[in-house]
Amino acid sequence: MEKIVIETKNLSFFYAEQGNKPSLKNISLQIIEKGVTALIGPSGCGKTTLLRCFNRMHDLYPGIRYEGEIIFDGKNMLSSNTDLIDLRSRVGMVFQKPTAFPMSIFDNVAYGLKLKGESNKSEIADIVEQSLKNAALWDEVEDKLNASAYALSGGQQQRLVIARAMAVNPEIILFDEPTSALDPISTGKIEELIAEIKKDITIIIVTHNMQQAARISDHTGFVMLGEMVEYGKTEKIFTNPREKITEDYITGRFG
Repeated sequence: MEKIVIETKNLSFFYAEQGNKPSLKNISLQIIEKGVTALIGPSGCGKTTLLRCFNRMHDLYPGIRYEGEIIFDGKNMLSSNTDLIDLRSRVGMVFQKPTAFPMSIFDNVAYGLKLKGESNKSEIADIVEQSLKNAALWDEVEDKLNASAYALSGGQQQRLVIARAMAVNPEIILFDEPTSALDPISTGKIEELIAEIKKDITIIIVTHNMQQAARISDHTGFVMLGEMVEYGKTEKIFTNPREKITEDYITGRFG
């Protein structure tokens, strides 16, 4: 039986500069555990805004406002007493452009562990190694762990960022167009990695690439003008969508 890991109930979101005009409107959505959910839609439709709600990344900016609920682990993560550092270690994020830190490859992966208070050096070393293996990067960097992360290629840096996210043992990883800045070979490696990770970790991915969404996701949500137009199993969304506008978008009539 499929288990729901995150549920949004009538979620609306407002940026400070937009006043009472919501960027997301009354979104209700159930994210299934240990699978890949893709969020698709034209540029500026709200898919990245929705993604960033799931670990409250918007809270880094003043004046934003949420309405509704996001239920995670039986609690509303939009509650004022949510521990955001704990939330973001449980719900990691990988951005569009690789965000390696200006430090060694090893220290990049160890960063979150140290932030959580882990001080046992051999434990940290073991987790760094396992995380790099899980991110299919260990064989390429095992002899240069002390080198700057900036010496890696773009595709390698993105896998390093994924290793960093995985090191703190998250339940969910959010991917915001993680391959849009990468070449086809690196894109293929990231997609293979996502297929492997989803056995243990729930993935939510924003992508503008229809073929990618069809290839790697189990469920797909089509977002348009801040609303969830249609959500369901990927195969059904791509072969027999309920809404004509979904079909028009998927077949390239607009977007």
